[in-house]
Amino acid sequence: MSGERNLARLLASLTATAREGEFAFVARPAADPSLAAVAHAMVRENEGITYVMPCEVADARGLPYDFRAAWLTLGVHSALDAVGLTAAFANALARHGIPCNVLAGFHHDHLLVAADRRDDALAVLADLARDGGGA
Repeated sequence: MSGERNLARLLASLTATAREGEFAFVARPAADPSLAAVAHAMVRENEGITYVMPCEVADARGLPYDFRAAWLTLGVHSALDAVGLTAAFANALARHGIPCNVLAGFHHDHLLVAADRRDDALAVLADLARDGGGA
């Protein structure tokens, strides 16, 4: 099943929803099956593995992290080779000073934004959809 490639249609149908809770990025130099079991996402890098997990899980395990994130999921299925969607939402959020980290899945893009700016980010994304991003 392929996703949408047309940027104007992607932006016109853009919606965003927030997962419950706040999330932390926890880095480890090697794989940790116990963290993998509770992570909502993982990224392997040369320096080690980043686990994205609920802050409450990281806190309970005494794991350090520097950034509390709200997890937003874009409700549009963009093709993996679509051009411009990431730039459009990243630029819109940047104009409002909202930090954003992106995880792309097969069906959706997931944005981890500063937890204290969650509602602002949702409003910016709604405006982007309403305005069509100028596309």
